Amino acid sequence: MNHWRAVLPALSLGCLVACATVPVSAPTALTTPPVPPPSQERALRESWLKERHGLLLDMMRRHGVAMWVVVNEEFHDDPLTAWVAPPLPYAGNRDVFVFVDAGDAGLQKVALTGYATEAVARFFQAPPVERKQTEALADLDARYHPRTIALAMDGRRGVTRSLTHDTYKWLVEALGPSAEARFVSAAPLIEEYLDTRLPGELTPYRDLVVLTESLVKRALSNEVVVPGKTTVGDVRRWLYDALFEARVGTWFQPDLRVQRQGMKDGFSRGFLAVADEAVVIQRGDLLHVDFGVSALGLSTDWQKMAYVLKDGEQDAPEGLKRALENTRTLQDALMLRASRPGRSSADVYDATMAEMKERGIEAKVYSHPLGAQGHALGSSIDFRAASRSEAPRLLRKGSYLAVELSTTTAVPEWGGQQVAVMQEDPAYLTDEGWRFFVPRQDAFYLIH
Repeated sequence: MNHWRAVLPALSLGCLVACATVPVSAPTALTTPPVPPPSQERALRESWLKERHGLLLDMMRRHGVAMWVVVNEEFHDDPLTAWVAPPLPYAGNRDVFVFVDAGDAGLQKVALTGYATEAVARFFQAPPVERKQTEALADLDARYHPRTIALAMDGRRGVTRSLTHDTYKWLVEALGPSAEARFVSAAPLIEEYLDTRLPGELTPYRDLVVLTESLVKRALSNEVVVPGKTTVGDVRRWLYDALFEARVGTWFQPDLRVQRQGMKDGFSRGFLAVADEAVVIQRGDLLHVDFGVSALGLSTDWQKMAYVLKDGEQDAPEGLKRALENTRTLQDALMLRASRPGRSSADVYDATMAEMKERGIEAKVYSHPLGAQGHALGSSIDFRAASRSEAPRLLRKGSYLAVELSTTTAVPEWGGQQVAVMQEDPAYLTDEGWRFFVPRQDAFYLIH
């Protein structure tokens, strides 16, 4: 944490200063950049990698993994590479990272990259570059004869099944059929490894959430929106430019949704449909944005809503505000009353929905893990996951979650029209339930 603060002091203050001084026409660079220069970012992420490697042996033993092999291919990066090796470009035909449970000797880490790199050498042993990778792999198998060799295959998510067919065949040729019989899926190990958040990540991640909130507040304001003129596409393009100015990326296309009085059913597959870019934002519209940033190997996910005031209005109609309050009630039920470390996500979902039924609130919950990816690995509290016949997924203390959910409420001022209020906030799990990184939305953003 101290290292991060030395590199990046007071991002939150930087965001506030930037928001107060930007011109209306376009986003400007933040006073304090949300990420440090590349050399300092690499040092920070290497410090996290050292800590993560220190946790790996216990994880391997919990999941019965004696050897874990990650293979990065040229121009086809394995998403695991950035989490098991230093954050560098890897351009070898195949770069291989091997982790072995050597018993009393502890965790042995070997990199077969075919070229010398000092950063890699700080974390891995490496045979001479002249040594063939296949021979070095065979020697490791002969020396340790691991009872299981875990590979990224047979998983349900992309990062757990990232091993390519050709690399599988290459490993079989290198290790032989007796080793192939010991190949197992690394999916359970990968999930725990990627879903384990480090204490030092919390403050930098909170800063990224602050940045996400700052950009969304600006996008859903008169800085960007002129009712009757600004289109959905204009707001989306502004967000893309804001990402560039802030020196961060994103992992999905920013989406906007529009609800207005008298609008025909705008739902698709049970969710409010994304608005076409040509839609012009009008007075009286209820706007929704889904947006996230990516930096330092971490990703945020964020949904908020704004109301465009009609002439003479000072606030959103009471019916819309009650709809937002229903969603806040849903958040409280899931985060504070139902969730605890060690509880299964299915039980949390069932308890949350039972409370909503008792209160007469029409609710939908589709929350997902967050952090290492935007749709990360771990326990989802989600109506789709709850319906699957699979082993219970237990909530892990310290994990991050995108608390993503919505309620649908009839609004009297709109003639009883059903209005969806959707919210999504990054949170982390404590012994008392989930905690937001920044305060949730208590009122609609107002566009004048």
